[in-house]
Amino acid sequence: MISDMADQFPPCPPQFKSLQHYLKIAAEHDQRDPVVSYWCRLYAMQTGLKIDKKSPDALKLLISLMDWLEQKKKDMADNESITNDVAAQAYMENHALKIFDWADGQDRAGIFNKNVVKSFYTAGMLFDVMETYGELTESISQSRKYAKWKASYIHNCLKNGETPIPGPQGEFEGEEEGASGGEDYSAQPMGFVKPPSLYTPEQPTNNFDPPSANFSNFDLPSVPPSGMNPYDLPSVPMNLPSVPSSDAPNEPSSSYPSVPPPQQTPVTAPPAAAPVTSGGVRLTPDQVTKAQKYCKWASSALNYDDISTAILNLQKGLTLLQTGQDPS
Repeated sequence: MISDMADQFPPCPPQFKSLQHYLKIAAEHDQRDPVVSYWCRLYAMQTGLKIDKKSPDALKLLISLMDWLEQKKKDMADNESITNDVAAQAYMENHALKIFDWADGQDRAGIFNKNVVKSFYTAGMLFDVMETYGELTESISQSRKYAKWKASYIHNCLKNGETPIPGPQGEFEGEEEGASGGEDYSAQPMGFVKPPSLYTPEQPTNNFDPPSANFSNFDLPSVPPSGMNPYDLPSVPMNLPSVPSSDAPNEPSSSYPSVPPPQQTPVTAPPAAAPVTSGGVRLTPDQVTKAQKYCKWASSALNYDDISTAILNLQKGLTLLQTGQDPS
């Protein structure tokens, strides 16, 4: 159910038709997850500024979004997923992957209905929103492409009375076109029930009997979040003490015995910092960064009492630190 909060925004002008998907997802999350709602509207506002920021209708919507975003940021100033891009990126990736994984599991089990279509489509839109934090990684980009293609494929099969084929298909490789199929899923009454995630562990009611099918064991590429700053090793201090020159003029003689000038020794720079080691395993800066990400994802999951996801991410981080191998 979409909250009444969406009514405070002016209607989308025709040139902003593509933004309706993100604004609708934002409205659907207003009550159950304000963080997702915030970032979806921010992405829509930023995209709208690139399309049209001069016409009266466009300005009316954009200014309304800006005012809402400004007020929401003040109201949630103590929420790190709003004020910190790194935490926000981990939060949004975790949320998008929860929806994607649920839809993918239903699809591979041969369960096809409008809930699965909407979940794939919503995951694809949330992957779009993640461009707010920078360029998407290859794995996330591929998962976005796959989610949108699956939404279009299952939707068309159901509309035509055909039984979809579970899992990936060879024809998907290299097909960018048709990922959305020109369908406006956000405008269609999907009867969407929120899939299990960090927030509510409910199972949606299936509207279709799952057909029997031998689904593929093909594994989608893992989709870890990215965009975090690379790990910075501490700088090596290079301010070495100066060596007295042997050409200095002789001091006047005094009653004290003369002290021979110190011998000049060659100055060598300290060795470059070695990769971090853990239990005898040499870790690269990228591996340390990845371990930090696992810890952040675990912390984000605990905020929503998702103990199993927190344990899984902590175990992955520990495995990486102990073996130097990323279990993803």
